Amino acid sequence: MIIDLNSAVEFLKNNNNFLILVHGHPDGDTLGCGFALREALASLGKTARVCCNDPVPEKFNYMGKADGDDFTPDKIIAVDVADTKLLGKNFEEKYGNKVDLCIDHHGSNRLYAERTLLDSSAAAACEIVLQVIDGLGVDISKLIANCIYTGLTTDTGCFRYSNVTPRTMRLAADMIEAGAENAKINTVMFETKTKTYVALERLALDGMKMYFDGQCAFITITQEMYRLSGSDETEVDAIASIPRQIEGVKVGVTMREKTDGTFKISMRSSEAVDVSEVCATMGGGGHPRAAGCTVTGDIEKATETVLSNIKKFI
Repeated sequence: MIIDLNSAVEFLKNNNNFLILVHGHPDGDTLGCGFALREALASLGKTARVCCNDPVPEKFNYMGKADGDDFTPDKIIAVDVADTKLLGKNFEEKYGNKVDLCIDHHGSNRLYAERTLLDSSAAAACEIVLQVIDGLGVDISKLIANCIYTGLTTDTGCFRYSNVTPRTMRLAADMIEAGAENAKINTVMFETKTKTYVALERLALDGMKMYFDGQCAFITITQEMYRLSGSDETEVDAIASIPRQIEGVKVGVTMREKTDGTFKISMRSSEAVDVSEVCATMGGGGHPRAAGCTVTGDIEKATETVLSNIKKFI
């Protein structure tokens, strides 16, 4: 059921032992939400742990590190998780039907949790978590400010995307005033590349293909490319924005081969195409300009599935 901010705050005030779940293959928004909420709850004398199905990239270590899930919580919270499938296979099986509170900003949220605090107008889930923290009466520490700022900047492409609102910019300014190291965070998130990532990006660009008279740019990343570059899935997020940057492209696609043989699809688009609708046809979802899904089959079949669905909208 959908709840309001006050109800979410009361839920957190009335309980004491929390497991906070972030989505698999974690990004700055889900981790920023999780670590900020953990810090806020701890400041109130409550126990909170942040857990992830997948490894957390080291570049996020300034916000904290994920905990083990080897304890029994009273309540389970999911942050920036629109669907239990996004938790990762193991965590979906273990926690998918046990989430007591979901805090999210995806209009495609499946409403799987017992309670859902949802604001699809928020550029990042961290905007909502910050409201919750304010409602709890917690002072914004430097750590919380860094966490919230990270979510804001990463989910808006350093405030370049169309999801940015005046509220987003005001909250970012508030976080800087509270001590967020904005320049350092932006450098780490957007300007620092490992040698292995650069090698992976080169392989990805070498194999990029264009479809529909140049309106769709398509990148495929295979397990072999990870092996050749020395990179892995923790570094691949930045590639997702590259195909859409090409002049004339309406839909940019990055298709990543997973170790289980499935393919993770990340789509980015111009205002001409709502990729959340495209991904919904394949069981996924997200935002109008950024969405994702998972497809099965070999590379040729997976590519055909994705392109046939894009063709309906482009």
